Amino acid sequence: MDSASVDVTVLLSELTHGNQEAAEKLFPVVYGELRRLAAHCMRRERPDHTLQATALVHEAFLRLTGKKDLNWQNKAHFFGVAARVMRRILVDHARGRLRVKRGAGGQRLSLDEGLLITEARSAELLAVSEAIDRLAILDPRQARIVELRFFGGLSVEETAEVAGVSSKTVKRDWSLAKAWLYENLRVRHGNDSRQMEKGPGTV
Repeated sequence: MDSASVDVTVLLSELTHGNQEAAEKLFPVVYGELRRLAAHCMRRERPDHTLQATALVHEAFLRLTGKKDLNWQNKAHFFGVAARVMRRILVDHARGRLRVKRGAGGQRLSLDEGLLITEARSAELLAVSEAIDRLAILDPRQARIVELRFFGGLSVEETAEVAGVSSKTVKRDWSLAKAWLYENLRVRHGNDSRQMEKGPGTV
């Protein structure tokens, strides 16, 4: 993670204590890393749509800095929550798109112009996300590690820092979680299990 730890930590502390001006100072400091996370989240979409990652960054940042009850600990905590928020934004968008497809009304999709997610992509995204939610009931740590690696694109070392565990634990949990998710997706969605192969790679 490229952002200077001291700058991010200080600004997050100020934000936690209600200093909204800190958010304005924080954005340019964390933008590069948020852009990398967003680009990874959107990696299976058309590469020529540069607004995708940009729109996702801005939406995620607004949600992150709008959390009044969250006590930011450090930059690892911030980027870990950012990966989760981006996942939720994409999932909400995908659900909305599928609802409109089924004729549930003309619901406004807040990022429609920036996140051009296909119907097939929406279904795949929901399948993987819902499988991770099912895994979280059985093993919250494994689900968190999958979220950070698959959606956030974090390395083993970055994931270990965010999750507060060793790299060895990340590797073990990532392997076990993928095996569980492959089988769960295969049983429920057939070939959709192939989507897990498009994560950040094996470890």
